[in-house]
Formats: sequence, structure tokens, C-alpha cells
Amino acid sequence: MVKVIEAECVACGACVDVCPQDAIVVEDIAVINRDKCVDCGACIDECPSDAITE
Repeated sequence: MVKVIEAECVACGACVDVCPQDAIVVEDIAVINRDKCVDCGACIDECPSDAITE
């Protein structure tokens, strides 16, 4: 399951744009909806600050 490293997230929204399940919203940081996430990893590859990891 992917997770957001809060201290690294800059809330840029890059992950939101690539998520095929619309499972991510940006508040103060990116928040992943566990019910929608299918662990495809698209957000991990796209995150410029390496704030999303498995």
C-alpha cells in the first residue's frame, strides 16, 4: 500500500493528475483514499519530492 511521507510532501498535486482511480486529493498534503487506491504506483513515479512510497 502506498503512503505519503508528510514531511516530504509539498502538496504540488502532481500525483492527483496521474491517479487513474481519482484516489488522491490535496489538502495540506496529499491524501490517499485507501478504498479507491489500487496500488498502481503511478503517483510514486510522478512525485517530484519522493514523498509517496510503498
